[in-house]
Amino acid sequence: MDRQDKPKLLNRLSRIEGQVRGVSRMVDEGRYCIDILTQVRAARAALARVETELLKGHLGHCIEGAIVSGDRDEQRRKAAELIELLEHSAR
Repeated sequence: MDRQDKPKLLNRLSRIEGQVRGVSRMVDEGRYCIDILTQVRAARAALARVETELLKGHLGHCIEGAIVSGDRDEQRRKAAELIELLEHSAR
C-alpha cells in the first residue's frame, strides 16, 4: 500500500466503523428491519470501496514491483496470491 493512501483508507474505515456502530444501535433500539438492512448494505458498499482501493494499491505497488523486478518466481508468487484472493472472493 502506498503511504499516501493510508490516511484516506483509515478515514474511510473510521466512517464505516461509525456506520456499524449505528447499525448496532438500530438493532438495540428495535428499529424497522428494512431501515437496518439499508444501513447494512451501505456499510457493505463502503467496505467494497475500501477493498477496491486496496486492490488497486496492491496492483500498482506490489504486482508492478514484481513485474519490474524481473524476478519470475516473485511474479508467480504475486500472481498466485491474487488468484487465491479472487477465488475466495467468488465464494
